Amino acid sequence: MTAAVALPVPVLTTARLILRGPEERDFEAVAAFGTSERSRWVGGPFNRFESWGRFLSGFGHWALRGFGYWTLEERATGRVAGRVGIIAHDGWEEPELGWHLFDGFEGQGLALEAAQAARAHAAQAMGLDGVISYIDPANTRSARLAQRLGARVERDGFLLGQPMQVWRHPRLNEARA
Repeated sequence: MTAAVALPVPVLTTARLILRGPEERDFEAVAAFGTSERSRWVGGPFNRFESWGRFLSGFGHWALRGFGYWTLEERATGRVAGRVGIIAHDGWEEPELGWHLFDGFEGQGLALEAAQAARAHAAQAMGLDGVISYIDPANTRSARLAQRLGARVERDGFLLGQPMQVWRHPRLNEARA
């Protein structure tokens, strides 16, 4: 193997998390999520090889778009808790704030903490304000998180042929003006 190329991913910190760029050492946690039923809300489950491809796409997204998913590292333990960030894949109408937590990390407010930090950074440093989140209508946990973030259902739509609700997040820059 050759030395890794570092991506210019900003590091964000919250009370309990470090939001950092993806690293190869994160793959086992990502693969465990991808191969589990928990990944159904993001198109899974995937086999390990498909999980690898999706993992690598995260690096490419940062390199191509200048934004993407941060890895959530628990400050107290160093464990990888999930991923949160802004993505705009081919076929997306506009940049999306997305999140997923890994097994054992739900119910602690980590997704809220990370999504608030990612959304604020995207608005302030990247000019991505008032982003959307695509949420499957059956994914009640994500809908509750979106509500806690102040997002509201804007319309029903489709993403990759699947029915989705498009949730609009409040513009943060206007709220501060």
